[in-house]
Amino acid sequence: MNQQWPEGSNADPGAARERYNADMQASRGAMRDLFRVELPIDHMGLAITITASVLVGVAWSPRTGVIFAGAFASLFVVALAAALLAGSRGRDAVRAAYKFTFGCAEWITP
Repeated sequence: MNQQWPEGSNADPGAARERYNADMQASRGAMRDLFRVELPIDHMGLAITITASVLVGVAWSPRTGVIFAGAFASLFVVALAAALLAGSRGRDAVRAAYKFTFGCAEWITP
């Protein structure tokens, strides 16, 4: 079967595959950097979430504060399930879910 390459008949399939692999590696590296946060920042995210839940509970009603906290708890459970399905086990799965759920403090801390 004759393949049609954008570069024409002189295209090198090996070079195209190398460019594709290099681009995929760069893309995956960028995603890793995006979600790479340290545990102290995650702990700060948990503290911010707890503080926000208390403030929401005081400002509106305790029920609203519990709903707010429950939303983050359910996000953690979904992230944990996704980590387990992705192949992480035990402490690694919990750490990945914790970082995903409470790593938002990375965006608001200087």
